[in-house]
Amino acid sequence: MSRTTIDLTDKKAVVIGGTSGMGLSIARRILDAGGSVVVTGRSESSASKAVAELADPNACGLAADLNDLAAVERLRAELSRDHADASLLVNAAGVFAPKPFLDHTPADYDRYQAINRALFLLTQTVAANMIERDTKGAVVNIGSMWAQQAIAATPSSAYSMAKAGLHALTQHLGMELAPYGIRVNAVAPAVVRTPIYEEFIPKAEMDTALDGFDSFHPLGRTGTPDDIAATVVFLLSDQTDWVTGAVWDIDGGVMAGRN
Repeated sequence: MSRTTIDLTDKKAVVIGGTSGMGLSIARRILDAGGSVVVTGRSESSASKAVAELADPNACGLAADLNDLAAVERLRAELSRDHADASLLVNAAGVFAPKPFLDHTPADYDRYQAINRALFLLTQTVAANMIERDTKGAVVNIGSMWAQQAIAATPSSAYSMAKAGLHALTQHLGMELAPYGIRVNAVAPAVVRTPIYEEFIPKAEMDTALDGFDSFHPLGRTGTPDDIAATVVFLLSDQTDWVTGAVWDIDGGVMAGRN
């Protein structure tokens, strides 16, 4: 195996929110690198559909609504019972529904925070299983450029507050889990063409709407799920085994400046 080829042979990854968009692309890349993957989705049907799309015997799916604490606890139990050998974790679940700060409701706020709570608890479970087995591993959180810079066109205070929390968690866990050989990093994407925008953009208008953000990125285009997946799998691999507690921008140059 070439030193420059990512090799995840005999490694199992859990991808929370792995049934669509970035999560599904990450799962596919993990499989391509020789690993096995457990994808989680909101429903049994979404998990089954994703496994069918991956079309690989080393892929399986689990279902849990991350807004439901009881469902999260059931998922934690399943992961400990059936997948305690996982040494890789990707927290890719999320929602994005821009709304002016003054229009936000308590339910809007709670929706974002419930996902963070779920990711916190699920990471705790997977990390504890690694430590119990004395296994080194890696965690990658999908953060956001919005956690680092406000964008007037997409007012997202509650979303960005939650993602900033995920960035902070990345740094804290990078420190706390380092003695166990568990690395924790995050990526901060800008505009990426994923189904997450269907929350507020009709599917038929999606391409046109996102085309309008091409020039927002110095590299001249919006991102693709595979743009993000490539870096995430790199961070999961041994090729970055001296990287932890980092938040990497994957944003077509947005954080570098503006055209």
